[in-house]
Formats: sequence, C-alpha cells, structure tokens
Amino acid sequence: MSTPDIAVIDYGVGNLLSVRRGFEHCGATVAVTSDPAVLRAAPRVVLPGVGAFAKAMEELRRRDLVSVVLDVAARGRPLMGICLGMQMLFDESEEFGCTAGLGLIAGRVVPIPGVTTRGAPQKVPHIGWNSLELPDGRRDWNGTTLRNHLPGEAVYFVHSFMASPADPAHRIADCLYGGQHVAAVVGRDNVVGCQFHPEKSGASGLKVLRAFLAATRT
Repeated sequence: MSTPDIAVIDYGVGNLLSVRRGFEHCGATVAVTSDPAVLRAAPRVVLPGVGAFAKAMEELRRRDLVSVVLDVAARGRPLMGICLGMQMLFDESEEFGCTAGLGLIAGRVVPIPGVTTRGAPQKVPHIGWNSLELPDGRRDWNGTTLRNHLPGEAVYFVHSFMASPADPAHRIADCLYGGQHVAAVVGRDNVVGCQFHPEKSGASGLKVLRAFLAATRT
C-alpha cells in the first residue's frame, strides 16, 4: 500500500468525511486511520475534532494515540489541528473543569465571553462566517499556512471555547467576535491549528488545505 499524502486521525471524534473530501478536492490521497504505523509513516497528519475537549482527549488516550501524535510532532512532520483538534494542541482546557491537552503549543483554552467588550450580551457558540485578521504585532502571513491569504478573507467557525497562546508569536491570525480577539490560526514550528473549519470555508479554506499539502517536515 502506498503512503498517503495526508493521514487523518480517526479516534471516534471528528468531522472525518468532510475533512477527507476537502483534501481530496485538492488532489491529495487521504487515509482516515487509527493505525499508529500509518500515522507515523504519513508525511502530513491532521487531528480533526468536534465536541467536548475532555471526551476527545479521553478517546485519544483510550486508543493509545497520544504518544503517536506527540511522536509525529517531535519528528518534524507537519501536523494540523482543526477546530477542537486545534484546541487539543494546547496545554489545557477549562471546558467542564480543567483537562490536560497535548502540550504542543503553550497556552490554555478558555470560554468565549458571553458579553461583548462593551458589555452587551452576545451569542455563544460563535457560529458562522468571520474575517481573518492580522494579530497585534504581526505584519503579514509570509511563511505561514496563510501565505496565500489577504486580511479580511472569511472562513466558517463553530465553537464555544477559544485558545489563548502563551506566546504571541504563536498567534498567526485572529478574528473579532464581540470586540474580542479570538485566535483563528495558531502555529509553532511544524504544528499548525485552525479554529475554523477549512473544509467548510469555500475557496479560502481550500487555500489553507493546499498550503498544508505543500508543507514538508522541519
């Protein structure tokens, strides 16, 4: 069996079919698998996810996949987390108590505030299209997974919690929700995460997937 371009981790939690179809639309060969050997051999690995942080981490541990994900990252293979998968890259989450994450990017996952920065009530979860913006201190997206994007391009979000990187340098893109800066894309070395769903974000999302397909090991 030939090695796929992308291995999507199947741990029982995630939007596997839409992620697979998104990458296949970009011309990739995709394996959706929980086989550690396939995941370790793949040139690029995707960690999808929907639902609750604690449940997702429990499933990764139950299937003995935590060490596989950490090994993929340690070997310099490109690793992408999508939505909940992005949040799992961080040290811990406050969702339903405190739950340890993978610790690949320093920081924690916290609730989206139920009020805007002006004190008005706002809907949580954050659902719908929102624009990608440059975070404070970042001049452009050169050399990142958003290198083919312009500020203002819209992508599709569905989430109630948001990641807060400890190092601002790991914050690649934000969106604004109720005046609050929400991390939309994060990255550290060969590890990248998208809070939005690139596979559901039209042409802008496909550019993210194509950029990841072009990524090589560090």
